[in-house]
Amino acid sequence: MAACVDKWHPTHAGRLSNSIYHFLPDRAATERAMPTAASSPATASSARALGHDDVWDQLRAEAQADADSEPILRKFYGDLVLSRPSLESALAAHLSAKLCVPGALPQDALRDLLTGALAAHPEASLAARADLRAARDRDPACDRMVHCFLYYKGFLALQAHRAAHALWAEGRAAAALVLQSRASEVFGVDIHPGARIGCGILFDHATGVVIGETAVVGNDVSILHGVTLGGTGKESGDRHPKVGDGVLIGAGASVLGNVHIGAGAKIGAGAVVLRDVPERTTAVGNPAKAIGKKAAAQRRPEEQPGVTMEQGWSDYVI
Repeated sequence: MAACVDKWHPTHAGRLSNSIYHFLPDRAATERAMPTAASSPATASSARALGHDDVWDQLRAEAQADADSEPILRKFYGDLVLSRPSLESALAAHLSAKLCVPGALPQDALRDLLTGALAAHPEASLAARADLRAARDRDPACDRMVHCFLYYKGFLALQAHRAAHALWAEGRAAAALVLQSRASEVFGVDIHPGARIGCGILFDHATGVVIGETAVVGNDVSILHGVTLGGTGKESGDRHPKVGDGVLIGAGASVLGNVHIGAGAKIGAGAVVLRDVPERTTAVGNPAKAIGKKAAAQRRPEEQPGVTMEQGWSDYVI
């Protein structure tokens, strides 16, 4: 998982004007090698400097507003959010309730496993905050982070993966694979615990997303439903895609093999990508081909396709 630092970039229009937080690696990430989950805990603490946690404060305020407006939901919001001391505690409780197997994988034991993984790898908690902001800022159907936290299976599957990846990095493969298996069954999203995924990720709808063991996904990436980042056969070793920062991958696309998707690229819906895609390029079709020359260099993070969610190609010169 890429370690992140919180940087705010002002923007000028639309929903993004509320506040864009761009989360970048703590060192220059390349598409061939990105940081692992064992990043510096000091980086993660930047999100909660001086004991202040904007995301958790806003999420609690939204939960309280919903509970006040819908009395039938007071206990629900109270148990999952308002009675919890932190986002990490709430996340562990929520995921354990979703992923437990009565009589075989008790909720309390699973909650302890998740709590321990998040505590040992605080970069996962920082990434979760970036993911919540990403959903709020990019998904027009999401106007409250608490709704993403409670109901969006893409977000929940990604957080289960972040905990599984933390366990995988510690050599606890069996525990990591349990989380992967349960998340796949419950959320319909199958991410190998070995995959490395950056910050500010949006899985929009998410159903059917598959990400292989040696895949690497950069920061500020948006992936729609039915996307596969997979291999091409039975080869072992480094065999899955490497996706750069700010990439947008459309619904039903398959990116197969150890190919590289350059920063700021767009992969069209239904595309089958078998070769590298240069940065700032749109690729469509089966097999996928670039449909135009590179666009002008994006100087602002909020102009990356993974953030704008613009799936057209009119901004690319044919």
